[in-house]
Amino acid sequence: MMMMMNKSDLITSPHKHDGSTVRSVMVKVCLALIPGVGCYAWYFGPGILIQCILAIIFALLVESLLLKARKRSLYLYLTDGSAIVTALIFALMISPLTPWWINLIGISFGLIFAKHLYGGLGHNLFNPAATAYIFVLLCFPVHMNSWPAAGNFNTGQLPVTDIIQTIFSSPLQPGNISTIQITPDNEPNNTARLDSISGATVLADMQNRLSAMAMISEIRRSPAYGTMAGAAWEWINTGYLLGGIALLILGIISWQIPLAVLGSMYLISLVFNVHDPELYAPGLFHLFAGGSILGAFFVATDPVSAASTPRGKLIYGSIIGILAYIIRVWGAYPDGIAFAVLIANSFVPLIDKFTRPKVMGEY
Repeated sequence: MMMMMNKSDLITSPHKHDGSTVRSVMVKVCLALIPGVGCYAWYFGPGILIQCILAIIFALLVESLLLKARKRSLYLYLTDGSAIVTALIFALMISPLTPWWINLIGISFGLIFAKHLYGGLGHNLFNPAATAYIFVLLCFPVHMNSWPAAGNFNTGQLPVTDIIQTIFSSPLQPGNISTIQITPDNEPNNTARLDSISGATVLADMQNRLSAMAMISEIRRSPAYGTMAGAAWEWINTGYLLGGIALLILGIISWQIPLAVLGSMYLISLVFNVHDPELYAPGLFHLFAGGSILGAFFVATDPVSAASTPRGKLIYGSIIGILAYIIRVWGAYPDGIAFAVLIANSFVPLIDKFTRPKVMGEY
């Protein structure tokens, strides 16, 4: 005679929920970005804060429309914080002087083509923020490569009125706002408001002047360079580093991806720097001059688009670090982190397949 089994008779694994939710994780990620954003605003002015606010507003509006079109719960999915995190990371990738409509186009493209067309959060193959950034970078290179001069709240910054005008009404055009060149003699025009480094960091200046047969020791005598990298970006990336360490301590991200990204980039740059220190920048320059730390802790660690196995995370992170260095040194774009992340995203299914841990008892 067969005995009837109740649900209470079923034996399950002793799983224990730690209380984490998507919303709580996203809140912690946003809080971890505060040190870097604060340093960013200190050196480059309130433009970055305006871009963050605009990106969040645009992201929530676009997300609402997409959820409504897909007949999904607005309350459940709109309040999980994923769209806000995507917006913040995207805003930190673009220039503080980016016109508002580029911000809107980028956010819309990233959420539509890198998130909802795949089925929404948890199904996307590519990182939405990196996808959005690369799309607008390729479509609007002039606007994306116009950056304000680094200063602080007391000196050297573009006036707030000029920043607002540039974002909302008058995109940077030749003759619209004065520009200066970082020249070997270090004598810029004192009346200028903006520098002409075409990129998020001094990486572009380094790339351009190396192409002009200048030596690294000569290039780094410019006041735009600090002890390790860009004078302002050293502190901004230190802020991102502190936030990333906080995420590691809280268990939001694992150590493998950031270590693999930064470690592989440092090692390959060290090899080439030893080979020719006047042609290849040292490792610390590459870690602190661009988006390496932001990418390693906040972009590459996206739990959906990143590798999920322990060994796979090391391989995935190493691919990003090496590809980013190759793009920086021999490619057309001065940073390369976002490109490297998307390329590595495409390898994730294959990486996870061949690095899957064996089931207990399997030979």
